Amino acid sequence: MKRVVVLVSGGGTNLQALIDAQDRGEIKNGEIVGVISSREDVFALERAKKAGIPAVVLSRRSFSSREDYDSALLAELRKLQADLVVLAGFLCILGETVVQAYDRRIINVHPSLIPSFCGDGFYGLKVHEEALRYGVKVTGATVHFVDQVTDGGQIILQKAVPVEEGDTPETLQKRVMEQAEWELLPRAVSLFCEGKIK
Repeated sequence: MKRVVVLVSGGGTNLQALIDAQDRGEIKNGEIVGVISSREDVFALERAKKAGIPAVVLSRRSFSSREDYDSALLAELRKLQADLVVLAGFLCILGETVVQAYDRRIINVHPSLIPSFCGDGFYGLKVHEEALRYGVKVTGATVHFVDQVTDGGQIILQKAVPVEEGDTPETLQKRVMEQAEWELLPRAVSLFCEGKIK
């Protein structure tokens, strides 16, 4: 059984999608054993508590440097014996030491069809604002491995979602989450835990 640790920074909708998929038996050979939040007082922590998943807060502001933060994060991941690290709306960029220690064992969900609207500064509503500004007719979500380049790791799964007339960044974000992110992330976690990702 692979040990999955989920990193969060906000409301935790993707964490909830993972918890729900786990409850339905859709994550084969894997179990969420811990949640690490980069912020206190976020709803993701409530979701973890309700599901009986141990959660810890490693507030980025509490650390003077990224190196110190990465060291604390690594220590926590080792304590949890993480086999897979899932970034589910985690708003801190991981340093080289973390990425190297968990090479091809960290996955992220991004709310666009990479290589569009990704990289430094593209997160949350900003991605959808840019997609609408650019006028694309199709957007979507991507689950990918994490490497040194922001949103640059190897793609695992993608799903397209239509942009509709009159969309706002908020309505588009909701559709991408419901139709793509919440489906792709649990599937990618299961594929990893089953050893099916080559």
